Amino acid sequence: MDQKDQRPYKLVWPLQAMPLARAMSLSYALLIIYVSLNPFDFDFRNGIDAWAWIQAPLPRFITLFDVSINILAYIPFGFLLVFATYPRWRNFVALSIALALSALLALTVETLQSWLPTRIPSQMDWWANVLGGLLGGLLAIPLGPQWLSGSVIRRRFDQWFGLNWAACALFLLFPWSQIYPQSSWLGTGVWGHAIFASIDWGTLVINHIAQETVITALCWLGVALLLSSGLRAKAPQWRILNGLLCLTVVMKTFFTALQFGLEFSLIWLTAGALWGMVLASILLRWALSLNQKRRLFLALFCLVTGTIAINVLPDNPYFILNLRHWHQGRLLHFNELMQWVSVVWLPIALVWIVYNAAELKPKP
Repeated sequence: MDQKDQRPYKLVWPLQAMPLARAMSLSYALLIIYVSLNPFDFDFRNGIDAWAWIQAPLPRFITLFDVSINILAYIPFGFLLVFATYPRWRNFVALSIALALSALLALTVETLQSWLPTRIPSQMDWWANVLGGLLGGLLAIPLGPQWLSGSVIRRRFDQWFGLNWAACALFLLFPWSQIYPQSSWLGTGVWGHAIFASIDWGTLVINHIAQETVITALCWLGVALLLSSGLRAKAPQWRILNGLLCLTVVMKTFFTALQFGLEFSLIWLTAGALWGMVLASILLRWALSLNQKRRLFLALFCLVTGTIAINVLPDNPYFILNLRHWHQGRLLHFNELMQWVSVVWLPIALVWIVYNAAELKPKP
């Protein structure tokens, strides 16, 4: 047999439309509508004309925070729209579509805000939204056809997860579950306060650094082992999982700066959180050598133990003091959504663990 015929077949991904980008564009538009119009207490009898905000003067006080948020919120939308229109529309045609749809969505939201007592629509917000959509489209235009068609993303997904969509969804949602302020870094399951009785600080003295180190290590080791069970065996699991941890740290820092102010962007990165991540990453290197069944049971043990510790042990008093700097007026409705993500991530992950453990059959 010829040596050329012995080479493994290389799968070539075709350059075609990206349905995922279209679904993500629609989902992101719904997210913008939810965040912008929540709690949906419309008053259509307030006597305000729907287009009054267009002729209204600019707000007397314009803050850099509000302008920045309105720009940043629409950058992903414009970015995704360029992906969604490929390959039928490309380059500046796709950019024009992204700009037009961003402007239309912002126009709809600002108009509906006219009947919300808690919102004040303005031209400044609309122009900031349009600029965000334009910037997002400009970021997507230079990307090659492999990225716009999603072939690079699909190839990477196939290399890492195969057909395991559930594990991929948990993988992508985990960084978002850490945005809402929590008493322990990488901890989820704050719903347990309704089940467990918290210990009184007046009767127990605990080393805060040691407590947070143990909880952070348990949570990250459990999450990493859980996600590793959804990764392919040939994938660079340790590098992928530590890359996810770095992404989570970056996102947490960014949104903490938005929630608390730039000077408090690293207020969550305590000595306990840092040592917990280091300890768990070292243990993870060893734990990845275990078989899948043992990894699942170890992940289940770490997550359950960490959740119980979070909800039974008292909150760090320094965390309670830090919450005083949290201005709920900033990203109020976004924070509500992220709180829900934080609450539901752990139960879904535990169900996924139990399901996969039940599917595993002992080898003869």
